[in-house]
Amino acid sequence: MHIPKKGLRALGIAESYSGREHSTLAGIVMRKDLIIDGCAFSRVAVGGMDATEGVLAIVQTLDRRDINVIFLSGCVIAFFNIIDAERVHKCTGLPVICVTYEESAGLDGDICHHFPGDTARLDAYRRLGDRVSHILPDGQTVYLRSWGLDPADAGRLCMAFTHEGKIPEPLRVARLSARAAHDFAR
Repeated sequence: MHIPKKGLRALGIAESYSGREHSTLAGIVMRKDLIIDGCAFSRVAVGGMDATEGVLAIVQTLDRRDINVIFLSGCVIAFFNIIDAERVHKCTGLPVICVTYEESAGLDGDICHHFPGDTARLDAYRRLGDRVSHILPDGQTVYLRSWGLDPADAGRLCMAFTHEGKIPEPLRVARLSARAAHDFAR
């Protein structure tokens, strides 16, 4: 993948969750020069185990062959509904980068507390692996997991799509879109 390429396209997927039965996912296709040229939505169950299907539904709805990378705003969404990013990578053939913004000791204890005995959910979380910290040019830190590309390239792609603050633009716009769609559906 040629990271300096101006027409490089990322699909950013983020959610809006407010404690209801469903969480809204928004997918935004954005070129590196900030041109938006695609949008799709899906819903997942709060506390469910269908987040991966929700992400794949967005990819299928868009039906685009020009997307170069998928950014996820976290892999644990909608009250511990875990995205299997490895499966997303294998099903799409695209590199996947999961971006989070806070240092954490992990969610094992929280999962065990809220879902006692749910070993499938705990195993899905543990399969995500460790996050790698990446310092952006302005000194802010993001935490990345990646599939289909090495952590250094994941960091470079994150920087290439981050123009202000620490949220890559496709994820920032996807989060705003998910929130608007979620609020509209109320």
